[in-house]
Formats: sequence, C-alpha cells, structure tokens
Amino acid sequence: MTHPEYILTLSCLDQRGIVHRVSGFLAEHGCNIIDSAQFGDAESRLFFMRVHFSLDDGGISDLLLRADFAELAASMQLDWELRDARYKPRVMLMVSKIGHCLNDLLFRYKSGLLPVEIPAIVSNHMDFYQLAASYNIPFHHLPLAAGAPAEAKAAQEAKVVELMSTHQIDLVVLARYMQILSPGLCTALKGKAINIHHSFLPSFKGAKPYAQAHHRGVKLIGATAHFVTGDLDEGPIIEQDVERVDHSMDADTLSAIGRDVECVVLARAVKWFVEHRILQNGHKTVVFK
Repeated sequence: MTHPEYILTLSCLDQRGIVHRVSGFLAEHGCNIIDSAQFGDAESRLFFMRVHFSLDDGGISDLLLRADFAELAASMQLDWELRDARYKPRVMLMVSKIGHCLNDLLFRYKSGLLPVEIPAIVSNHMDFYQLAASYNIPFHHLPLAAGAPAEAKAAQEAKVVELMSTHQIDLVVLARYMQILSPGLCTALKGKAINIHHSFLPSFKGAKPYAQAHHRGVKLIGATAHFVTGDLDEGPIIEQDVERVDHSMDADTLSAIGRDVECVVLARAVKWFVEHRILQNGHKTVVFK
C-alpha cells in the first residue's frame, strides 16, 4: 500500500523547540519523516523549515491532519503550507523570440526531469508555435506591438491573467519573455513567477549584452533566476551560476555559453520551486536543496 506523502514548509520568529514540536506532532499523527531541512537566520531572526513526510496511519484523514496542525501553527504563529507531495504543479511558460530556455524546459518536462504539468505556452510572437505543437501543448499568441498604448498592454495582460485562472496555474516562467510586466501583473504574480536573465546587470543593459561584454573583455559569463517583482530584474534571487571565458572567444561564443548557463539556472529554479524548496526571506530566499 502506498501512503500519501506531504511537504510541509514553514517560517516563524526563531524560538526554542520548533523542530521538536513539529516532529513530535508528526509522530503523534502517524507520520514518518522522509527528509527534513531547517535554517535559522540570525539577521532576520526568522526560522525556516521544510519537511517531506508520509502519512502512515490510515486512521488519520487529510482534513484531521490539516486541522490539528493549524492549531499548532496558530499557537506558534507559523506561516505554513502543507502540500500533496505527489501533485504536479501547473506551469505556464512565456517566451518571445529567443527559445533556448523554452526548448530546454520542454525537453526536461517531456523526459520526466521536471515534475510539472504544462497546460499553456504564451508568446507575443509566433516563432515557437510549432515547437509547442510538437509537445502537444496549446500555444497562445498574444501580440503586443512595440510602443503599444497602455490600454493595449492592459488588454493583453488581462488575457494572461485569464489563462492563469482557466488553467489553474501555480507558476509562471518567463523563459526569455522580453516584455516589461505592468505593476498590476507583477502584483498578481507575486511569489509565483520566475524570470531568467544574464548576470551582467546593472552593466551591459539593453540590446546585445554579450556583444557589449565581449567589447569590455569580461572573464565571467553568468545567469540569474529570480522571482518577478515590480522592480525590474531585482526580485529575490533563487539561483545563479557562472562560466569562465577568455580573450580567444568572440561575441557569438560568449552568447552561446550564456544560453547554456541560462538554461541550467532556470531549470534548477523551476525544479526547486515545484518541489517547494524555496522560501522567501524578505528580499532574499532560503533554498533547501
């Protein structure tokens, strides 16, 4: 018999006995801890915890488990979530005209490396509708002309929100979606949208950043995945990585290396999100790998 499995995440003001009380509660309710991680932040004085466990006692229902834990959480002032570990989060991918991250995520999804469902791909261009069709995923073309008025942008973003609602989306991934999101949409996506970009910022802004970097003779190529906020490219960082480069490499080579790093960094961030390994700590994140 397969027992139901859960992932519990929580944060609270650091206090004595958190791990003891949580693990004791699980033991008393017939649960077996599969893995657990915790972290106390001395700066924010917050404590973070992630527990993956199975419910082995068939006499304990899901409703009873949640109701009883809610009482414990209230007494300890916990900010918590309890999720079905076998549920596959529903992810919507958004892309413009650069497709390496989209292609990489779709391959990982099809190969079973990303435990997600992808019910929709959204783009402001038509470049990747055939790629979407090859994975049998609906492709939604929501064009937005350069310099479009605010009304047109609002109408386009309303369709994005509608798709999120229709498909019950848990996470939006900006897989090189090259449109600045409005403050309203950023608010709607708070905590459930991830973006990827090169790590040169704040240097080499705008078009052809790798050509700019080559011109300056950079020695490191990197990428950053972060949560989307109203502050452009400044949301809480989830993952970063770098590759060393040298004088022998031209701008195209730097760009190719950058694409590879972006794919890996974004895939890690998405995987950690859907496995509920990321907890926000103010303007930073705690990632239980």
